[in-house]
Amino acid sequence: MATFFGEVVVAPSRAGLEEEEEERDESSEDAEIRRQLEKKREVEVLWSGGEPSGCSRFVVAIGRNAAAFLSSFILDSVCWEVVGVVKLWNEWCRTSSTTDVLPTDSFCLFYRLISDPTVLLCQCSCYVAEDQQFQWLEKVFGSMQKEGLQVTILSTCPVADYKTQESTLTLASPFLKALKTKEFQEHVCCPLLEQPNIVRDLPAA
Repeated sequence: MATFFGEVVVAPSRAGLEEEEEERDESSEDAEIRRQLEKKREVEVLWSGGEPSGCSRFVVAIGRNAAAFLSSFILDSVCWEVVGVVKLWNEWCRTSSTTDVLPTDSFCLFYRLISDPTVLLCQCSCYVAEDQQFQWLEKVFGSMQKEGLQVTILSTCPVADYKTQESTLTLASPFLKALKTKEFQEHVCCPLLEQPNIVRDLPAA
């Protein structure tokens, strides 16, 4: 109880104690189930012919619309070869247990430009859960050289999520906006994304 107005009184709390009690109460069976679930949710990257150490440009299309754009306008030729996949298991994505690098809808696929093997594309049409995004980044970019690497991310979002002072009904849809880092010195092909719009999920990561 406070003795004068404005005094800071620390009330007793069981928050930390309750968490400790929950950890102690977890049976060995529950702990094993949790470990198995964590292992099942691990992100696995498979490369055919070894990891791509030398990479100058890496284009990542995230989401079904961006992946379809990549298929229609860039991959619709014989200039590309599939060189890797990312295997995932979560609430919305179930990849098979095969170790073959085969194109399927549930994979994130990697393509290499045959005429220039330093150019890679990633077509990620499957859902990557929040707890898997860091793993995805760590395992995909872990084998690539960072110096001189230019990364381009393509993603989409609903027009209703776009924040602007004008009515979204009058916007020409679809439209293209860009974000860039200060290191990127080349010409940007479209207007920059205005504040307070943000990028979420795997593209943001």
